[in-house]
Amino acid sequence: MTPAALKAEIVARARAYGFDAVAVTAPDACLEAGERLMAALDLGRHGTMAWLAERAAWRADPHALWPEARSVIMLAMNYGPDRDPRAILDERDRGAISVYAQGDDYHDLIKGRLKQVAGALASAGHPAKVFVDTAPVMEKPLAAAAGLGWQGKHTNLVSRDFGSWLFLGAIFTSAELPPDAPETDRCGSCRACLDACPTGAFPAPYQLDARACISYLTIEHAGPIPHRYRDKLGNRIYGCDDCLAACPWNKFAEAGREMRLAGRAALKAPGLAELARLDDAGFRVLFAKSAVKRIGRDRFVRNVAIAIGNSGDAGLTAALEPLIDDASPLVRGAAAWALGRIAPPATLAALAARRLPSETDNEVRAEWAAIGMEAA
Repeated sequence: MTPAALKAEIVARARAYGFDAVAVTAPDACLEAGERLMAALDLGRHGTMAWLAERAAWRADPHALWPEARSVIMLAMNYGPDRDPRAILDERDRGAISVYAQGDDYHDLIKGRLKQVAGALASAGHPAKVFVDTAPVMEKPLAAAAGLGWQGKHTNLVSRDFGSWLFLGAIFTSAELPPDAPETDRCGSCRACLDACPTGAFPAPYQLDARACISYLTIEHAGPIPHRYRDKLGNRIYGCDDCLAACPWNKFAEAGREMRLAGRAALKAPGLAELARLDDAGFRVLFAKSAVKRIGRDRFVRNVAIAIGNSGDAGLTAALEPLIDDASPLVRGAAAWALGRIAPPATLAALAARRLPSETDNEVRAEWAAIGMEAA
């Protein structure tokens, strides 16, 4: 089989297995992006994501990850929402979960489909490896080099056909396949994505400081959320879609076709009061097959407590009260902060008087102190 014929078969398989776009690039196509990554790491913009630095050399050069790679096949699957995800930000008694996490975990779905597509390579005698987001692979620069889109000023991939809403997967192969032409950057003078960021996480166009990004703060950051960002989270309890949704190229986007990626009704606008009551078992049931499960119950309820504190709704005080006795100091501290924002003064004083004498965690005690509640 000629390289062109093999590529045509791969494209046909990819379409048959639900991928909306597929293209090929060379393994060295992300070397320049690797240099930008190194610069960001030197500035500490990766925050606590040590794994980014630990395997930075592999990310910068796919040959370092797998020396046999001769081509990189980039595949994309549309997960476009059926409405503007920012609409829920006005419903302050409900939590906003990023669109990508409202359906089944894309890692599991896409990896299985990639293996099916890669079968064409195996049949032709070419080894292949598949990757979906968890390996040290720079998917977005490779996808841009392959022509699936371009990296916008928010650093995410933008497609003329699908806007901001694409999951990416990669197949490394030893086959020499005809490469596709890279896409042109079409952002122009637009800065809608930069202006939409609630926390100002973009030091400059095409640069992201993860330490200020709501997606990082609600997902990757394991400790208490820094005070300077808490009110900016609003009711976002897992990720943030603001910079993606603001992109004008979304006028060409369409709702995703893959039903397993479609948002579940229970995750599109969940009530904060109900989420605050989740224990470990309830969390695992609600988020079975969802990407949300990876952060665990304590980190998630921390986010919920912050969102309740931002609601301005004193009626949600009762949802927070049990959390000051939670086994997790992370949850207890967030609950104390949130109560300081919405609880009536008499209720707040009574709760502090009950809880503080037995509170042993210094960070939690500091949260109470910050709202003017000290142990007698």
